[in-house]
Amino acid sequence: MKNLWNADEAAKFSGALGECVYGSRLLGAESSLVLHGGGNTSVKASETDIHGDPVDVLYVKGSGWDLATIEPQGFAPLRLDAVKRLAELPSLSDTEMVNQLRLNLLDASAPNPSVEAILHASLPFIAVQHTHADAALALTNTNDGEQRVRELWGTSAVIVPYVMPGFDLAKACAVEFDRQANGDTVAMVLMNHGVFTFGQTTEQAYNKMIEVITEAEDYLIQRAGVDIKRSAIAAKPLSAGGSALDQATLRNELSRTAGRSMLLVRTPNERANSFAARSDLREIASRGPATPDHIIRTKQFPLIGRDIQEFVSNYHSYFERNQSRFPGVQELDPAPRVVLDPDLGLLTAGTKIRECEIASDIYLHTIDVIEASEGLGGFVALPETDLFEVEYWELEQAKLAKSGGSPALAGEVALVTGSASGIGRACADALIRQGAAVIGIDLNTSGDPANPSLLELSADVTDRESLTAAVQAGVERFGGIDIVVAAAGIFGSSNEIAEIVETDWETTLSVNLNGVSNLLHATHPFLTLAPAGGRVLIIGSKNVPAPGKGAAAYSASKAAVTQLGRVAALEWAEDGIVVNMIHPDGVFDTGLWSQELVEQRAANYGITADEYKRRNLLGKEITSNDIGELVAAMSGDLFRQITGAQIPIDGGSDRVI
Repeated sequence: MKNLWNADEAAKFSGALGECVYGSRLLGAESSLVLHGGGNTSVKASETDIHGDPVDVLYVKGSGWDLATIEPQGFAPLRLDAVKRLAELPSLSDTEMVNQLRLNLLDASAPNPSVEAILHASLPFIAVQHTHADAALALTNTNDGEQRVRELWGTSAVIVPYVMPGFDLAKACAVEFDRQANGDTVAMVLMNHGVFTFGQTTEQAYNKMIEVITEAEDYLIQRAGVDIKRSAIAAKPLSAGGSALDQATLRNELSRTAGRSMLLVRTPNERANSFAARSDLREIASRGPATPDHIIRTKQFPLIGRDIQEFVSNYHSYFERNQSRFPGVQELDPAPRVVLDPDLGLLTAGTKIRECEIASDIYLHTIDVIEASEGLGGFVALPETDLFEVEYWELEQAKLAKSGGSPALAGEVALVTGSASGIGRACADALIRQGAAVIGIDLNTSGDPANPSLLELSADVTDRESLTAAVQAGVERFGGIDIVVAAAGIFGSSNEIAEIVETDWETTLSVNLNGVSNLLHATHPFLTLAPAGGRVLIIGSKNVPAPGKGAAAYSASKAAVTQLGRVAALEWAEDGIVVNMIHPDGVFDTGLWSQELVEQRAANYGITADEYKRRNLLGKEITSNDIGELVAAMSGDLFRQITGAQIPIDGGSDRVI
């Protein structure tokens, strides 16, 4: 493992805490050391309190902060002596431990200190770093893990048998450190958990971490023939087999099991696919996780294949066998979060794309650990009693309780055509704000990959083959389709009927009518599998009930697509799919309207451009955002009992009314 410490960069961070911030970020940037909020660091310093008196302070990583991006305010400042005294207590509940730690904060606004704060305080070093390094886990997660740790590091490593994180772990580490530590000690290895290194500075602690993990990586190459640095997470993308419809079917059943809509994201990765195709997959993947720290995100083992009912039955049995140890605890939903299927590869479930990506990252590293441990004679996970203790840990359950409610469309997938600009883009943005993941389809894409909840795909709605391929790609990304918004459209040239150009007529109908017909054809199989029922929203026009001169092609195409939507409402009701139409008018912040055109039209009426934009009964300007918000609202629960409706959004038109 490469040592990334740079003296010039470190010098930009002032003081002991600044150096700790820098060293923490280096650890966090290396996913084979820590993942998604994992690991913790600390530094001890002397400060002055409000009375001007000196006080020894422990700055320890705060709960909820990620090492990769941590800031100074992400560290909780604790009275060191008071926290060290907590380790002298014979016992301490986790809830009371958190309370005592908060009582000893020097800043009331600071985050909750890491649950391993007492452990950090007890170690007789200025700087302490803790990781869940893949290479170390590969050594410890074997039948003879302690022997291998001793073989590699001898007496320079303090070895601590697995203990649940929190007060008991701090006590166990204090005992073992006093018993085993010597002048050569460079690390403390927690079996099935991770590694601690330490020093008089953060730089020393970091250097030791890189040294011991590099030694572990070299050991795996020599003894197991496994280069764990060739990480599964860095393996080249490779499209998995299996069909998008298979994936959507599995997502439907998984969501029903969870009791809410869930995304089911496919991870295209060559090593993940190879792992999912192993003949011994069920046996090795069902032993448990590499470390219990992330079990709240992955559950204790993945679903192997697609028999969700078998997984649920096994989960119920697991809960019943262990619940007596936690009186009153409520069973979590039994749906899997990780799926390994020979055809579909690695899939992960969650109500947010971020949850799916985190579970995927964790399991890719789990693959590394399992395969490396297998090379040492066999991967061994913790007993299920220990796993259950972490999954139903009161502190983890408190985190879930504090997470609050989800947005209305969390776990659902919307497909929006014409998503690159105008009304289509506004619809996509509004749906994302309500928690949906969005497949955006347009001839052109914005090229902005910043929002992981938006997958932009280039396709022509008039080309059924191109559109179908985009739909399939969207389903592979998010797992299915719940909502379809047909927003792609063109106005075409303005000609009176006697002057219509045939090609203009055909182009307008091709996009506005045939494009929607193609869209409905391509998405219907997936809408039938929407866990909460499919929803279709077609963007029509005021020109349907109130056409205008010189817009025959546009008016006819929008009237025809409205009729298409009404027929779809009749035909698809038995599939649980609702189909509704929205008729906007005067949406001037789209590509159809230039400022010059608005001013020209306003001059024809002898009014200003602003007055022209508000030329409706309510005197309100209608924007793309208004249309988007209406689409998002009509995608929610309030409209589940309405189908075949035509909703105007035009500020009130006397011609329509």
